[in-house]
Amino acid sequence: MKKIKLNYILIPLVVVLVSVVGSYFTSSGMDWYNTLKLPSFTPPGSFIGMVWTIIFILSAIATLLIWNKTVHDKKFKIIIIVLILNAVLNVLWSWLFFYQGLIFVAIIEMIILEISTLLIIILNWRKQILSSILLMPYAGWVIFATYLAYMIWSLNK
Repeated sequence: MKKIKLNYILIPLVVVLVSVVGSYFTSSGMDWYNTLKLPSFTPPGSFIGMVWTIIFILSAIATLLIWNKTVHDKKFKIIIIVLILNAVLNVLWSWLFFYQGLIFVAIIEMIILEISTLLIIILNWRKQILSSILLMPYAGWVIFATYLAYMIWSLNK
């Protein structure tokens, strides 16, 4: 009988935890968010939820590929540290933007989130190209979300 690697449980569990905590902060701030002026190109909440679900699935797969298919050397440890930082930043954004209503601070934080996402893609490109490709929609979405947040801040300052 083949033994199941613990990382096949822990990595998706961490991704779900990030999703659930971020979702909690987001839903807690919806009353405030619904009072804001929004740009005409703001996607509906259901679309945003669908995009984040896809991003979290792709992130879990990418992280499993990194963990299982990459040599566990110094560079691997740096990638894992940046992945953990990225998860924390992901939740922090929801807390800053929705829970605290600190739009401008959330925009600055999103720029750092984007840098961490791009750093993971770049650091892992030669080691595990598929995982880097799977993280590209995440990087693209964060760029769009940063622009959207900037426009919301501009309309409501």
